[in-house]
Amino acid sequence: MNTRSIKISLYLNYFVFAILLNSVGILIQKSINTYQVKPVEASSLEAFKDLSIAFVSFLVGSFLPRLGFKRGMLLALALVFFGCLGMYFGNSFTAVRILFACVGISFAVIKVSVYSMIGLITANDREHKSLLSSIESFFMIGIATGFVIFPMFYSDTNPNAWLRIYLLLAVLIAISFAILFFADFKIKYEAPGLSVKKDFIEMIKLIKRPLVLVFAVAAFMYVMTEQGIMSWLPTFNEKVLQLPEKTSVYMAVILMLSIALGRYISSILVKRISWIVILGVCLLGAALMVVFILPQTRNIQPGEINSFSDVPVIAFVFPLIGFFLAPIYPLINSFVLSSTEKMFHSPMASLLTFFSAIGGTLGSRLVGYLFERAGGGSAFYFSLIPMTVLMICLFFFYQFQKKTTGVSAMPASA
Repeated sequence: MNTRSIKISLYLNYFVFAILLNSVGILIQKSINTYQVKPVEASSLEAFKDLSIAFVSFLVGSFLPRLGFKRGMLLALALVFFGCLGMYFGNSFTAVRILFACVGISFAVIKVSVYSMIGLITANDREHKSLLSSIESFFMIGIATGFVIFPMFYSDTNPNAWLRIYLLLAVLIAISFAILFFADFKIKYEAPGLSVKKDFIEMIKLIKRPLVLVFAVAAFMYVMTEQGIMSWLPTFNEKVLQLPEKTSVYMAVILMLSIALGRYISSILVKRISWIVILGVCLLGAALMVVFILPQTRNIQPGEINSFSDVPVIAFVFPLIGFFLAPIYPLINSFVLSSTEKMFHSPMASLLTFFSAIGGTLGSRLVGYLFERAGGGSAFYFSLIPMTVLMICLFFFYQFQKKTTGVSAMPASA
């Protein structure tokens, strides 16, 4: 089966939604500065995005295979196209909320489709982990692209100039729609049941599996950590490190690129090194970054920023935590999906997306609360708690794999 056109379509769709979905950090900052809302109220944008993802993903997993993955993704792109136009013409905090609701609904369909199709176009566990890590890496490239192009539309003389970015995004979505429409999707797959109702019941039964329960905790904790840092890093750069608004957004690109690099490298290493070992080392590295780097914010002295050479070193160093966080999510997702029968990949992808979305919105809300009550310099310390829980979850994953395969998590020698 020639899967090249399918893979190109999956990569492109993930790229477009990466820009939109993770612009929430920029829009939180814009909502505070432009629409004069409080940090906790601004953090509600994460809820509009993630709760939409959670609700829709929970419903579409059993229905999407019957609708068709291609048709579902086309409908998702159409919805978010009109969401971008609504943001451009609406220009209000309400319009921002509606936009992220549209993005959340659409991304739920896109993500469940992508995760389901990866299992259909890969031949084995290693190929599954490699492709999923690669696509998630490209997702981070999309996020980094968004953090670069958004500030390009900022203007000191026109406070509404930044809204033009949504016209550009609408064009990108239209292009993505066209490429997907003409892509050759000749994949055979079977729905898990005889009816939508029975499919939904089978999806609910998946929650009873011990592996899924542990994953629910792991996904919740990981996304809480990643989204909390990702969504609030521009505000952290501006309020704590005293960087100008535009510079604070540009510096956040380092986080996205470090995550992209980490996921790309892990997609190569996982073919030769135990994924459990990779994740254990990464969690330890991320925790050490928080413990040793964040305290340096106490010594930051406000100064004039005329170039990147004037930016405090910590603004370059702390975002590198993304390199250590990067492999965790795609490798855990791949392990759970590849341990599940292919006929259940769509409903399982729905559950993965659901638990991830809930973790994301709570993580951002918690960081927003800590920013307001404890100060931006202390807000990111909370990430040590979910990192500890993740380390415990890795132990259970290892025990599960050892029990089901009768061997350790180490892959055979290449």
